[in-house]
Amino acid sequence: MGALAWVPHDRFKEFKGDNTIDMDNSVFEMRLYTVASNIATTSVGDATTATNELSGNGYAAQPLTPTWSRSGGDVTFDVNDPAFDAAGGPITGHYAAIVCTSTTPDEVCCHALLDDTPDDVTVTDTNTLTLNMNANGVFVES
Repeated sequence: MGALAWVPHDRFKEFKGDNTIDMDNSVFEMRLYTVASNIATTSVGDATTATNELSGNGYAAQPLTPTWSRSGGDVTFDVNDPAFDAAGGPITGHYAAIVCTSTTPDEVCCHALLDDTPDDVTVTDTNTLTLNMNANGVFVES
């Protein structure tokens, strides 16, 4: 499953600029949210205000390994493809969010729809939902 375009959150732009979120040394994770979540509201800043993160049936936020690459004047931020395992029942998500866990409280950096229809995405018991990150990375700065 490929994530769609990542939408940066308002505070993330500021915190990236003033180095509150150190893009080289901070710790990031991927979280999944239901269709009823407010995560698509870019004014959601810290993760304590984000509603309806998935829970149960083996769901757990997944650690991310960030990478930077440069091609000419373009610098790309990317992360690994996280995998979510269902156990004891299905997990159903609508949004993915990249969250910085090096801040207190955790900060939401950006979010994306899991599907372009936009339908929920369900993985059944004992199966894995792997989120294939866009070949162009999470974001590019020129």
